[in-house]
Amino acid sequence: MQNLQTFHTFSMPVFAQRIDKITSLADLQASYQNAQEKGQPFLFIGCGSNLLFLEDFQGTVAVNQLKGLTHKEDEDYHYLHIMGGENWHQLVQWTVENQIGGLENLALIPGCVGSAPVQNIGAYGLEFKDVCDYVEVFNLKNAEQFRLSAKECQFAYRESIFKHEYKDDYIVLAVGLKLAKKWQAKLSYGELQKLAPEEQTLTQIFYKICEIRQNKLPDPQVVGNAGSFFKNPVVCAQTFAELKKRYPQIPHYPQENGEIKLAAGWLIDQCGLKGFTLGNAKVHSQQALVLINPGRATGEDIVALARYIYAQVMEKFKVALSPEVRFIGAQGEVDSLALLQEK
Repeated sequence: MQNLQTFHTFSMPVFAQRIDKITSLADLQASYQNAQEKGQPFLFIGCGSNLLFLEDFQGTVAVNQLKGLTHKEDEDYHYLHIMGGENWHQLVQWTVENQIGGLENLALIPGCVGSAPVQNIGAYGLEFKDVCDYVEVFNLKNAEQFRLSAKECQFAYRESIFKHEYKDDYIVLAVGLKLAKKWQAKLSYGELQKLAPEEQTLTQIFYKICEIRQNKLPDPQVVGNAGSFFKNPVVCAQTFAELKKRYPQIPHYPQENGEIKLAAGWLIDQCGLKGFTLGNAKVHSQQALVLINPGRATGEDIVALARYIYAQVMEKFKVALSPEVRFIGAQGEVDSLALLQEK
C-alpha cells in the first residue's frame, strides 16, 4: 500500500494499492492495463483538490502529470492547447503575464487543467464553458483519442458529460481554449463591482481576485480542505419568492432559464455553522462553504459534518445542498448526495 496523503488536498493519510505518475500516454495505458490484469479499480486524478477519500483505495491511483502548452493566434483570438496535468492557476497566471485576457476571474482555483471541464469550474461570473473551444479525450478501453466541441461537452453549472456518459474509462488529455483579443472585464460579482475605472485592468483584476480568495479561503498547504464543499443550489422562481419573503437579504443570482442560484455559504452561515466543529472536522471560520481537516479528521468525519450541515439547511430553508466534492470509496466514486441524505 502507498500513502496518498500528499496527493489530495484534504491531506488525510489514506492509502492505495499502487500510485502511478502519468507523464505520457504510454504511461496511462500501461497503468490502466496493469489494474485491469489484476482486477483492481483504477482512479485517474489531477491535483486531488476536489476529492474526499472515505477509506483506503483498493486499486491503482494514476496521477495526471501530462504537461505542455501551445499558443496560436489570429486577428481576433488567442488559441491555447493545454495538457491536462498542467496547474490551472499557473495557466491563468501565464495568460495574465502575456496580456491574454479571459481567464483572470478563474485565478487561484485549485486543481489541474484536466479537471476544469469535468466540473465546469467557475467563479466571479465566469465558467470554463465560456472559454472552452474543445476537450481532447482518451477512451481507456479501446485507446481511441478524440475531441469534443464545447457544445458536445454538455456543460451546465458544475456539470458536464464527463460526470455522466464519459464518467467511466474516459480521461481528459487536454483542453483547447479560445480567448478573444477584444477583452472585456467581467466585474458583475461582489467586490469586483467596487473597482475604480483605473483598476479595471487585466492585471489588477487578477490580483484583486487572488486577494479576495486568499482572504476567504484556507491554503490547502496549511490546513486540509477541498475548497467549496457544496454547490450553490439552484431553485425555481416560486421557491425563491417564498424564501425572499422570509429572508429579504438573501443573496441570489438569476439564471438564463428563469431559475435562481442561491449562495450555499450564506445558507450555511445563517444556520450558525461558520466555525462549527463536529468530531475532528470543522466548518472554516471565514467561509462557511469550506469544510476543513484541522489535522486528525478522517473521510467519515468530513461526511458526518457535511450530513449535519445538509440536515440543518434543509430544516431551515427547505433547500437541498449537493456536494461539489467527489467522494471516493474503496472501489471508486460513490454517490455523495445519497450518503448525506442517510439518516
